[in-house]
Amino acid sequence: MGLVIIFAIITILAAVGALRSLKSKHFLAAFWGAASFLVFGWFVVMTVLNHGIPTGTH
Repeated sequence: MGLVIIFAIITILAAVGALRSLKSKHFLAAFWGAASFLVFGWFVVMTVLNHGIPTGTH
């Protein structure tokens, strides 16, 4: 479940990066940031729905 936490952080950073790239009109970077946000975000959401929120214990 530690991987889900790391991917959630990557999802947040990808969203921030996509927004900053759009603001500075770097459209290719914004596209890849948005694509990363969608892919990693989908993985995080579906993993949390399937396995629950990670608790840090076994």
